[in-house]
Amino acid sequence: MTSDQKFMQIAIRLAGKGAGWVNPNPMVGAVIVNRDRIIGSGFHAYFGGPHAEVNAFRSVLPSDRPLIEGSTLYVTLEPCDHYGKTPPCTNLILENKIGRVVIGMADPNPAVNGKGISKLKQNGIEVLTDCLEPQVALQNQIFIKYITTGKPFVLLKSAMTLDGKIATVTNASQWITGSESRKLVHRIRQQYGAIMVGIDTVVADDPLLNVRLKEPSVKDRAGVPDGPCWKNPLKVIADTRGRIPLTAKVLTNDPQLTIVAVTHLAEPSKLKAIERLGAQVLICPEKDHRVDLEFIFSALGTMGIDSVMIEGGSTLAFSAMRDGLVDKVISFIAPKILGGEKAPTPVGGDGIEKMEDAIALNNLKTRKIGEDIMVEGYPVKKPAEHTIND
Repeated sequence: MTSDQKFMQIAIRLAGKGAGWVNPNPMVGAVIVNRDRIIGSGFHAYFGGPHAEVNAFRSVLPSDRPLIEGSTLYVTLEPCDHYGKTPPCTNLILENKIGRVVIGMADPNPAVNGKGISKLKQNGIEVLTDCLEPQVALQNQIFIKYITTGKPFVLLKSAMTLDGKIATVTNASQWITGSESRKLVHRIRQQYGAIMVGIDTVVADDPLLNVRLKEPSVKDRAGVPDGPCWKNPLKVIADTRGRIPLTAKVLTNDPQLTIVAVTHLAEPSKLKAIERLGAQVLICPEKDHRVDLEFIFSALGTMGIDSVMIEGGSTLAFSAMRDGLVDKVISFIAPKILGGEKAPTPVGGDGIEKMEDAIALNNLKTRKIGEDIMVEGYPVKKPAEHTIND
């Protein structure tokens, strides 16, 4: 590993501290190095807050400030050169007379792409790009999908037994996986803009769909403003006919964070009752007598929701997978056997008839979480006829 890669790795780790707080902005980390010594570091900590470069410069001790001139700045994403919620970071870099800038990857945002790099070069700064670019791109996969398409990054998450069951024949499902896996799921939830489930999941399980974790340490919250310990995602319910019980937890706990997606098949009086509770109703086009998932994702993107985590049910999962709407899959597999022909599985729906038409995954990774195994991968997307199910 080169010296540049070593310091970029540090910047990438710093960037990760903003996970879940900066959406729909990217995670960015920055390190200022003088003669192989870090004199400043920072990360983008929350949406609307100072950028990583700003926090890095602010962190430099008064005794080290004379060393900034001529130093190298390592930043995971191309510095911005436009006015948004904060001034351009390129101006700050020039003002501090940085001698060299090493960039993880160019910013795919059309308002930035290449402009920051060009400005730095035009002002005589040595610029090195694409340092550990694959790692930076993976870290910001949500941002890249959203900023380039306007649609949210979609994760399909499931938890099942070794024989592929998500519940017993009597529909008992607590708990399939161990405590370590469940804790990780809540951490993942915190990093997504919305959680989506079908109405059958709400009727059967009455989930809260929120983040339930212990309060993070002061170190973990460094740079994050005062407020909730964890950011709860939006809750999206695919409910074609408006069957959601008005006593459902998603309507009685933080209903302002709930969207019930319905079609014209839902009773208007029921929709008004849902809205009176504080939730939002999204009326969607009908496809095969069910809500149009692609319409929902497009609408969420317009609302500024950059990512959606699908957590159930099985028909919703199949529809999203079959129609090429899922960007990533995570499955937690518990070392348990349930059996039962009628016991539910993570992906249901009509199913695929031919093995050659199976939805393949690539870039697979596995790791042990407590006693469970977590498998993650990316669907190999194929053109498909568009049909939707809850």
